Amino acid sequence: MIERTDLPLDEEGLIRIQKLLALAGVASRRRSEELMLDGLVEINGEVVTRLGTKVDPAHDLIRVDGKRLPPISEKVYLAFNKPVGVTSTMSDPHAARTLEEFVADRPERLFNVGRLDVETTGLLFLTNDGDFAQRLSHPSFEIEKVYAVEVQGLMGQNDLRQLARGVMLEDGLIKPNRVKLLSRASAKTLIEVTLHSGRNRVVRRMLEAVGFPVTRLTRLRIGPIRLGNLPIGQLRELTSSELGVLFDEAGL
Repeated sequence: MIERTDLPLDEEGLIRIQKLLALAGVASRRRSEELMLDGLVEINGEVVTRLGTKVDPAHDLIRVDGKRLPPISEKVYLAFNKPVGVTSTMSDPHAARTLEEFVADRPERLFNVGRLDVETTGLLFLTNDGDFAQRLSHPSFEIEKVYAVEVQGLMGQNDLRQLARGVMLEDGLIKPNRVKLLSRASAKTLIEVTLHSGRNRVVRRMLEAVGFPVTRLTRLRIGPIRLGNLPIGQLRELTSSELGVLFDEAGL
């Protein structure tokens, strides 16, 4: 992803919009001008058709055909596939393994957005943007999270309906957005659970409450960002298009 230091800014920190769109990989400069003339470029909520209009790439809210272009900055936004046995923190003298070992060669001071418990694998964000981390973690923004859950025992339709209706835990009622049966075989059931809650170990506690202990748990998606085929223990940068949608969902 392009960084602010890579941009040919003027003395006021501004750049022509068509040049920014070209450098950000949205479209060629000529195509960017066509998009402007067609009324498909917005700056801070206003359609801009005047070629040569300048923008502040760090603060102006830019959309092309409705899609958000995230702010250009030196901030880092990474997707990570957390392995089993890794504690979701950068430093813990009591933990066998932490996230620090996976980012030790990076110059930024990174931290994790939210947590996954030690036994859980899957998608976790790492960043050095405090506002981004706070917004994504705050329950008022209701960012969806999707999990693949393997449990002991064969869950029937009544069990799935009970889970979908909601489960009363010691810290209150928890009701998933969706519950989907994926497979049942060899005394195990694989389901997909979608919910907004970020409570501690909430998926494991929900399933235990309905009598099906979790044997394997993986987070597949946070908001619009999918784990996909990212290998366990590996990192990748979030793309501009992913960040644009994520910034919109978090109200940034």
